[in-house]
Amino acid sequence: MALPSAANSVTVRLVVPARATAVSELTGVVEEAGGVVTGLDVTASGHDAVRIDVTLMTRDPEHADEIVAKMRTVPGVEIGKVSDRTFLMHLGGKLQIESKVPIRNRDDLSLIYTPGVARVCMAIAENPEDARRLTIKRNTVAVVTDGTAVLGLGDIGPLAAMPVMEGKAALFKRFADIDAFPICLDTTDTEEIITAVKAISPVFAGINLEDISAPRCFEIEARLRAELDIPVFHDDQHGTAIVALAAMRNALAVVGKQLEDVKLVMSGAGAAGTAILKLLLFAGARNVVVADMHGVVHKGREDVLSGEHPNHEWIAEHTNPDNLSGTLVEALAGADVFLGVSAPNILTGDDIATMADDAVVFAMANPTPEVDPVEAAKHATVVATGRSDFANQINNVLVFPGVFRGLLDSGSKVLTPAVLLAAAEALAGVVKEDERNATYIIPSVFHPDVAEVVAAAVAKAATSEPHA
Repeated sequence: MALPSAANSVTVRLVVPARATAVSELTGVVEEAGGVVTGLDVTASGHDAVRIDVTLMTRDPEHADEIVAKMRTVPGVEIGKVSDRTFLMHLGGKLQIESKVPIRNRDDLSLIYTPGVARVCMAIAENPEDARRLTIKRNTVAVVTDGTAVLGLGDIGPLAAMPVMEGKAALFKRFADIDAFPICLDTTDTEEIITAVKAISPVFAGINLEDISAPRCFEIEARLRAELDIPVFHDDQHGTAIVALAAMRNALAVVGKQLEDVKLVMSGAGAAGTAILKLLLFAGARNVVVADMHGVVHKGREDVLSGEHPNHEWIAEHTNPDNLSGTLVEALAGADVFLGVSAPNILTGDDIATMADDAVVFAMANPTPEVDPVEAAKHATVVATGRSDFANQINNVLVFPGVFRGLLDSGSKVLTPAVLLAAAEALAGVVKEDERNATYIIPSVFHPDVAEVVAAAVAKAATSEPHA
């Protein structure tokens, strides 16, 4: 059963009689129902009654309704408005645009707009590179989606994807002072998406692709990289790969193993899995076995031989040196590392027990991991997930703000494997040797050094690349 959390918190406005035990009766009912009271704010008071805003964490909306119903049973309590705090946070959207310069009089107007702006326009027309210096292009990223693969929600469309993209833009600003804007496209056609992004690209210094389903995301990202003169970053691929490799470096250090020597079994051959695989191989991994819902990917598998899935052909060619076949569970026996970006509850603690001593388990499916982290921890030395309620959260927010800050600061036009590797090594290094242990292999998203350290490493790597 899920625990109460801030993501499912509500504020209940109510009136209680002005008797000494009224508040304790109320909080007692909430706690008995499994809620957690986090705030009691008196908003009005009289001789006979007190109006209070009670803020409490619940497990889900149904649990919140259950708790409110039980609060009504307290003698004399009158329930008023019940506000879902998550919806309040999103009310009117999470972003706004405001001018950086004052517009106080006619002089300001003539500088900002006509007639003064014409000279700036002509300067850019004569030298397009000046757009980075004289417009918002210098520090602006487009967060682009078609809403077909929103984390944990699937194909919900562009309108429903907007809150996630707004949140992404807010994180860009909070952690890297980058102005990002959500672009939710009402098309799933690959060519139309590519055309649309190319058409809006003059405004932006970078493109962050987000939540576009595989396999279309591969072609969209590759084509945009080839056809645009600004960096294109697919966070589901590259962000996940960077943070996974960073955490893996530290996890292997905890158990005294090297990436080059371990047997690593992956579950998931989609966008995230393929990107993680490519970066792991680039970083030195040699013995990787990949499985999907049909079992281990190998050179003799029907869909590989038929050419039905070019991505599976690539995986078969570059992994599984012993050409293993069979199921994920069979491949896991004796493995040093399990890394999952696939589906919930596909493994048990007993499956993890078949792995090598001092095993590392990254069960990154969200919101429900591939294996129960508590069960996995009974047999593995290091366990990581994508969740915030367990140790070692693999979270892309550790990566994309700093990566784009470095790309924008360096003026880079490309994003190479060397840049991704530099970001991963820098992120891993934020956790110092004397801090590193089985429950701390990756820093908190609020660690003050993360974005700055990653940005510096990315800028250095990008400027040293021959085509940056």
